[in-house]
Amino acid sequence: MTGAEALRQGAARLAQAGVPGAAEDARLLLAHALDLPRHQLTGVLAAPLPPEALRRFDASLAARAARQPVSQILGRRAFWKHEFRVTRDTLDPRPETETLVEAALAAPFASVLDLGTGTGAILISLLAERPGTRGLGTDISPAALAVARENAKVMGVCADFLESDWFASVTGQFDLIVSNPPYIALAEMAQLTPEVREWEPQQALTDGADGLSAYRAIAAGAPAHLAPGGRLMVEIGPTQGAAVAALMRAAGLAEPRILPDLDGRDRVVAARKPL
Repeated sequence: MTGAEALRQGAARLAQAGVPGAAEDARLLLAHALDLPRHQLTGVLAAPLPPEALRRFDASLAARAARQPVSQILGRRAFWKHEFRVTRDTLDPRPETETLVEAALAAPFASVLDLGTGTGAILISLLAERPGTRGLGTDISPAALAVARENAKVMGVCADFLESDWFASVTGQFDLIVSNPPYIALAEMAQLTPEVREWEPQQALTDGADGLSAYRAIAAGAPAHLAPGGRLMVEIGPTQGAAVAALMRAAGLAEPRILPDLDGRDRVVAARKPL
């Protein structure tokens, strides 16, 4: 079977399984099976597929037909300027989260705390842009922390990682605190795509309540862990801006602002600790 024939059959198989973007996913998975960059795939489609590549492609198609995310099958996801290792223990870094990174980089900082770091994508992206900055990433999941440590090592970024339930094990103060916490309300979980609902870690998606529990904990703890003038910046769901800004204001943080993503949806709430 040639690569072109395998690609056609693979795309049809995914489409029949109801996978959105079946043709593009099939190309990504075939390139992965051949251990090639996607842009080099066209040059080998006329040749017969090696048996091992065909086996790998078939296994990848089966996983994708079961709605496992492509990133988990490939084991990586592009974010900001790097590719990060992802597993079922980590939330996929998403393009809209780059809004948080961009906003954080708009002002200087010498130390940063990333609460609920997951893959470490936010923290590592920030530290890579600010060499010499002190960085700490926390997560409640030891498995996620292992992935974050590996990502930091691969990127050549020096960061510390700590198992902690929000601020529980954190000491000291930081110029910048960032977080992309679980903000999906329990009642909204059924509306998520199977790729998210069935394959990504539940504790990274939802608080099991109204979607605001993490923000209450973060807002309450931030003043004690921010240096004077330090910033708190969190990603939010597009309907949560006013509620999260109110939590920050009630905690004594100043100038809460709601920032949009590239699609114009509310995506980040930022505030400062008064000088």
